[in-house]
Amino acid sequence: MIDKKRHAPDFIIFFATFALISIGTIMVFSSSAYTSLVDARIGDQYFFLRAQFRNLLIGFAVLIIAMNVHYKILYKLATPILLIALVLLGITAFMGEVAGGAGRWIGFAGIRFQPSEIAKLAIVIFVAKSLYLNRKYLKDFWIGLMPQLIILGTVFGLVMAQPDLGTAVVIAGTVFLLWAVAGIRMSHLGGIALAGVAVVAALIIQAPYRMNRITAFLNPYEDPLGAGFQAIQSQLALGSGGLFGMGLGQGRQKLFYLPEQHTDFIFAILGEELGFVGATLVLALFVLFAWRGFKIALNAPDYFTSLLAAGITIMISFQALLNIGVVTGALPITGITLPFISYGGTSLIFTMAGVGVLLGISRYTKKSTES
Repeated sequence: MIDKKRHAPDFIIFFATFALISIGTIMVFSSSAYTSLVDARIGDQYFFLRAQFRNLLIGFAVLIIAMNVHYKILYKLATPILLIALVLLGITAFMGEVAGGAGRWIGFAGIRFQPSEIAKLAIVIFVAKSLYLNRKYLKDFWIGLMPQLIILGTVFGLVMAQPDLGTAVVIAGTVFLLWAVAGIRMSHLGGIALAGVAVVAALIIQAPYRMNRITAFLNPYEDPLGAGFQAIQSQLALGSGGLFGMGLGQGRQKLFYLPEQHTDFIFAILGEELGFVGATLVLALFVLFAWRGFKIALNAPDYFTSLLAAGITIMISFQALLNIGVVTGALPITGITLPFISYGGTSLIFTMAGVGVLLGISRYTKKSTES
């Protein structure tokens, strides 16, 4: 791998990240203040805001550390990081703390986190290294692709054991798109895509609550007080926002109408209070982030860092696309957060770690990325 004298990190990626985080922090407070105040278990309107600030402090510290970790170190640690993630996923699958019907968390020394969020970044680093090592065999299914497919299947299975279909789809989709970027044969990608659709369809069919989500997606008004309730309330929130919104803090759907209003469905509250203009601004910032991330990938110092930068950009952008698709009713409901915007601990911290890696790579790119 080529080593270059480093320069200042990419300002545009940092700006887009900081802007999205700033908007997200405001919306976390706006969407959670009333419900946390009247909740007898909390009784504090600043509860989630303070927690989000703590998460951000940790996240920025992790971002700075990741930005200063040389990509050669990440290359060497790719396999150990993935193994740690697999062990944590295994522990979660059998001993995870259950909340909301899923055991996605484990606790250690008073710290509670989601290993699946660690796995998302870990598998991107691993696949980038594997594609780099096997770059001469990318057209060979058994050498260039099968080992990664086994790893992906293992991670997918462990995440589904929690169960967490949303995160599993994000992981599988990210790796699939990274394979496409790397130049894997279209016939191989097509076969994997068909197999993936079949697996997801089987997982949906065997779980009644997932089938209910598909039914609600196709016609939410068939069961407006049951399976279709969340989708309907989300669309009502977005529709009520109009062009400029009802005003920050003035939204109504967050008043115990829309579930998960400060996490998975925060974009609906944002659209209600900031309107089409606010929602478009957030979309524009994600587009800016994606454009700059791929520009860094194109100008990365070597093939490994190019794939790593592309993978991180895909991971964040793809999750944002899925979340917004769910909130707007374009996709069935899945439990995934909106990067940088939604309330969260592990998700926010490791997304910022990914941005830190991206910024670190940008310090070794060609000078053309600064224009």
